[in-house]
Amino acid sequence: MSRNRWRRRTAVLVGVATAVSGAWTARYSLLHWGATTGETEEPLPGDDLLPAAPYVETRAITIDAPREEVWPWLAQLGQGRGGLYSYDWLENLVGCGIHSADRIVPQWQDVAVGSEVRLHPKGALTVVAVEPEEHLVLRPGPPRAPGSASMPAGFPFDYTWAFVLRHHPGRQTRLIVRERYEPRVGWAGPAVEALCVVSAIMGIKMLRGIRERAEARQPG
Repeated sequence: MSRNRWRRRTAVLVGVATAVSGAWTARYSLLHWGATTGETEEPLPGDDLLPAAPYVETRAITIDAPREEVWPWLAQLGQGRGGLYSYDWLENLVGCGIHSADRIVPQWQDVAVGSEVRLHPKGALTVVAVEPEEHLVLRPGPPRAPGSASMPAGFPFDYTWAFVLRHHPGRQTRLIVRERYEPRVGWAGPAVEALCVVSAIMGIKMLRGIRERAEARQPG
């Protein structure tokens, strides 16, 4: 092989490696937006339900409001309730009927294990763990035992969605959100990979939406 050809091939390989590395870094930053390394690695409520999930996202945001004033926005999550505080117009393109609230509604504050949190008029998640002002964990279908593979018909993957509130210095709150995905059929892996990216984009907007609403209620 000539020296020039060797140089060209080396340059191409370096370029491909750089592009792949950049894409992986960008993907990681998106899926773990706002979270510290410690937050991405620490156990959170709901992890025990899908301990071997190969796809895990952890995002976080600091909110300038106490934990008890952030919780009501989480308690009223769902279609037909407080919405998802994300891109309503995008969700409604697929018929979700989401209308994110800008106020806390008392009749939407009751949330307990077994409660439904609808994402679509025909689709809902179930509350599988809840501790007011501390955490809320959602999963498709009715409550199940940890490690159970029993899924509602038509679900190619299992999934948990956890919201965790932590006290932060002063009157601030740290909101940590974790999603775990476990494919149940062979072809679901690539679909989950794409879903993770979409979920991250919508999830970042959700975090900002909750922060804006909670902070807007603070004096000054």
